[in-house]
Amino acid sequence: EAFLAELRDLAPDLIVVMAYGQILSKALIRIPRLACINLHGSLLPRHRGASCVQAAIEAGDAETGVTVMHVAPKLDSGDIIHAERILISAQDTGGSVHDRLAQVAAEALSAALPGLLDGSAPRVPQDAALANYAPKLERDDGRIDWSGDADRIARRIRAYDPWPGTWCLVEGGGEPKRFKVFAAEAG
Repeated sequence: EAFLAELRDLAPDLIVVMAYGQILSKALIRIPRLACINLHGSLLPRHRGASCVQAAIEAGDAETGVTVMHVAPKLDSGDIIHAERILISAQDTGGSVHDRLAQVAAEALSAALPGLLDGSAPRVPQDAALANYAPKLERDDGRIDWSGDADRIARRIRAYDPWPGTWCLVEGGGEPKRFKVFAAEAG
């Protein structure tokens, strides 16, 4: 409550968040005069959640991007203001796409600001039926299931580079050893 009071005293016109990882309270969302917006690392409503970059690569999406959206008190569900798109190549990793999205985010925000300032920014509701959830990843999520489709395994290895990384257990000579996998190509 003390933080909200301090924020109200600042009387912001706009609050911008990116990769925040929390659901913002209605009280906070209502503080800025113009809007509370989020720069999300996917083309919403696809890949709502924390691992949106990895999810796009693993799913084999041809493109992803940054969506500028109004913050709502439900995960990545607010109205869309603007989106910037990038292509995903067969060589892209989670790290390379993340870095490109960081650059595109500035362009997306710059494109959205004039409409926010003059009140003409669109508010396009998301189709919740098209949404899917990309949960926060943990280290153990990188374990490779070799019984899966080879293309999907290769995409997962690229998607999870650098975090959480991919690995498997290799048997032989006593205790299984963890083997890190840094690259793969389906043949």
